[in-house]
Amino acid sequence: MLSPDKVSAHADEDWENAGAGDTIDVERLIAVVRRQWRVVAVCIVIFAILGLVYILTAVPRYTALTSVLIDRGNSEIVNQMSSNVGIPIEDDASVLSEVELFKSDSISLTVVDKLKLLDNPEFTSPARSPISMLRSLLNFRTWFASDDVAADDADTKRHNAADKIVTEMDVERIGRSYALSISYTSTSPELASSVATAIAEAYLVDKLNSKYDATRRASDWLQERIDELKQKALESDLAVQKFRTANGLVAAGGQFQLLSDQQLSELTTQLIGAQADTARARAKYERVKSIIDSKRTDAIVTDVLDNSISNDLRKKYLEASKLEAEISARLGPDHVQAVRLRSEMAEYQRLMFEELNRIAESYQSELQVAESREKSLQASVSQATGVTTAAGETQVQLRELERTADTYRNLYQTFLARFQEATQQQSFPITDARIITRAQVPTTPSAPKKPLILALAMALGAAFGGGIGAFREFRDRFFRTGEQVRDVLSLEYIGHVPAVDAKEATSSTNEPESARGLQNGNGITNYVVNHPLSAFAETMRSAKIAVDMENPSSRCKVIGVVSCLPGEGKSTVAINLAQLLAMQGARTLLIDADLRNPGATRAIGRHAEQGILEALLEGKPLKDLLLLDSKTRLAFLPAVVKRRVPHSSDLLSSSIMVNLLEELKAHFDYIVLDLPPLGPVVDARAVSPMLDASLAVIEWGRTSRRVVRTTFAVQPELMQKCIGVVLNKVDTEKLKLYRSYGSGEYYYNRYSAYYHEA
Repeated sequence: MLSPDKVSAHADEDWENAGAGDTIDVERLIAVVRRQWRVVAVCIVIFAILGLVYILTAVPRYTALTSVLIDRGNSEIVNQMSSNVGIPIEDDASVLSEVELFKSDSISLTVVDKLKLLDNPEFTSPARSPISMLRSLLNFRTWFASDDVAADDADTKRHNAADKIVTEMDVERIGRSYALSISYTSTSPELASSVATAIAEAYLVDKLNSKYDATRRASDWLQERIDELKQKALESDLAVQKFRTANGLVAAGGQFQLLSDQQLSELTTQLIGAQADTARARAKYERVKSIIDSKRTDAIVTDVLDNSISNDLRKKYLEASKLEAEISARLGPDHVQAVRLRSEMAEYQRLMFEELNRIAESYQSELQVAESREKSLQASVSQATGVTTAAGETQVQLRELERTADTYRNLYQTFLARFQEATQQQSFPITDARIITRAQVPTTPSAPKKPLILALAMALGAAFGGGIGAFREFRDRFFRTGEQVRDVLSLEYIGHVPAVDAKEATSSTNEPESARGLQNGNGITNYVVNHPLSAFAETMRSAKIAVDMENPSSRCKVIGVVSCLPGEGKSTVAINLAQLLAMQGARTLLIDADLRNPGATRAIGRHAEQGILEALLEGKPLKDLLLLDSKTRLAFLPAVVKRRVPHSSDLLSSSIMVNLLEELKAHFDYIVLDLPPLGPVVDARAVSPMLDASLAVIEWGRTSRRVVRTTFAVQPELMQKCIGVVLNKVDTEKLKLYRSYGSGEYYYNRYSAYYHEA
């Protein structure tokens, strides 16, 4: 179980790593590269070899280039003539459409027929590389093709040849210009040049033919429309003429209008004149009438001045008035002559007014005539207005007919002009494209591009190797470093045990000096004895110190060595830990408590005939069962399994086992139990109450972190007593690849100065 100081240390470490969680761990990336670079290098070499094989076996291919320009100058001439007949004007989008035109069947079939490619063996049977042969073998369709299908007719072969031309051809627009680059690739340079040239020429011919066909179709369509419009124009003009005749339209001022409209105009003019005459006659009559009513003799009227009678009477009246005035002034107003003159003046005045009355009567007669004429004209105007109003719909229909006739007439003239232009264009076709660069016979192959293929192969190899390396890193879910032990298991990391050299591991085993001695000739079981200054021995010392610190007051310490899975080397660690404790002078006992698979007994006590089972089941004295190492004085209680023990967990947790350990504690300082693995059996859990401490052994790079975490999670009592974890069978060379800055593995090279494996 971790102490408060250890928990605090983990908390400090978590705090230090918290700030680095949001950034890329460069050290870890570098470590991944160091671990996986060999895989990547091998993949690069393999792919480079494959690339070289392809380069050496590939058939050279030659590419011929030709360029075609969409001539905007000629295009403008064509557009001016074709814009009126519905042919679209070239633009940037249409230039891109020309790229697809090159890939059409019409172009490729024309090239096949022109060059007679079906009779050309270089075209029909090109040289085949191993890669192309492999590709054809992988074409599953050919596996199931019958002989009838294979024997294609001429038309099918012709279309297959056209498809091959399209496949080997490449058309690209040169930048933002109106130039197109056409390339064709073949194993024969002469064939590539001739096909590329034929493609460009077939394109120009196709453009001419399409222009001619479009113009011809436009002319035919225009001819049909012209005949139709001609008939429509005639029918509309005839309808206008019939309408004019039916509704009495006459020409007036160059325009046709209704008779009622013309009569209304004339009557309106006469009515205005009659109204003026009536007003003038009324003014003359009223003037004369006012003079008569006021008895004014001095008033002047135009007709009075022109009347001789009125003038004579007025003259006599004036003379009598003058004479009467003179007599009255000389002789007095009562003179007989003055009275007589006044009588004459009155008579003259009466006669004058009688003459004015006659003039007034003539004025009145003129007024009556003018008023009668005005009324007559007013009635005529009203009648004509009614007729014109009723004829409004007729005029609307007339205007609609005239507009329809004008429309058909204009359309007929326009289409007739376009037909003439289209006819001229049909006899004078102009193409809007021309060849600006003719294909030359290539002298150097365009494929395979050896440097590019080699570089691409190496890049693919690097990518493939990187993928494998990434997969290996992703699948690497084993314990590699002490940090992983602390992070995943929250247990202390005691240290690692390097993998022992295979020669030393397979050394011959010496026979024990006596029947009660240990077999100590194996290089692994007594490694700490033979190499007391090695990293192996230093890890065992770390385990001893951890046990002593965990139970400082205990007189005898019972230590259980466990692992999750079989084969992780727990027996080897248990033996070497016991050897180290005994070598340092402590009274140490090693007990093989794995009653199912006693690995420690096979390693150092294979010759034993009795062991812990006899002590538990038969009560035999321990002094007759223990084996003793003559060099380190290590005592060993083996497990001699002569038959299967189905109730091993019951034996280990029994009171007999408790009493046995209590008896042994009185004679030893350390008791090391080599316990069964935790995963397969529950024996270790049964012994856990009797332990003072436990030591977990995990095989480096082989045991999954998940299975260890899961197995330890269901052993809470045993894990509470766990002093730490030892990573066993560590490859020290590979361990360098998993180091990170600041970790113990990072400084392993410095530590090695203190270790001596010899």
